[in-house]
Amino acid sequence: MPSSTDKLPAHEIAYRRLRDAILFGDFAPGQAVTIHGLVDELNVSMTPVREAIRRLTAEGALEFQGNRRISVPVIGKQRFVELAYARLSIEPKLAKIATKNITKKQILELRTIDDSLNQAIEQGDIKSYMRCNHQFHFTLYGHANSAILLPIAKTLWLRFGPLYRIISGKYGTSNLIDQHDEAINALTAGKSEAVSEAIRSDIEQGLEIVRDEFEATTI
Repeated sequence: MPSSTDKLPAHEIAYRRLRDAILFGDFAPGQAVTIHGLVDELNVSMTPVREAIRRLTAEGALEFQGNRRISVPVIGKQRFVELAYARLSIEPKLAKIATKNITKKQILELRTIDDSLNQAIEQGDIKSYMRCNHQFHFTLYGHANSAILLPIAKTLWLRFGPLYRIISGKYGTSNLIDQHDEAINALTAGKSEAVSEAIRSDIEQGLEIVRDEFEATTI
């Protein structure tokens, strides 16, 4: 069966593959990789990889280390505080706007995604959990039809992905309790404020784990 990326230009394929690797924690913060190594790993030529790196560097998801090496930035405590503030400001707003546009069929789609997420939690499957969690949030946010806030939210998640991978890898999925059921129930009732608050609580839950880790040690 053809891949959904088969018809995309090589630079877009490279970008999406590298973006997903960052987003879902394949690279640890501070881990340096070479451009030639990425060419081999992404199975595309040098020029598309360079373009993907350029885009992701502009988004703050990568930084150059010199000698043709790049890495995922290490997030210090102050940067974490600022990113957390941005997420809590933007994502609940996207959820609130989406409530006005979403259909019953689209709510059922969210329920299906959340069922897969819950299964990943039960099975201790961190990678699937991270993918399903991302899919849930951005399927919901996409219904806000926001040309400004949505790209910002995507960039914020790119910066947080490696951090969450470390935390999930350390603590597993057994202590993860999401607020997605509350959000879905509020969507069904058309209560935009309740949807916004459920998403805010869901984000805060993840942020609290990271805050605790900052208090205990340097990530």
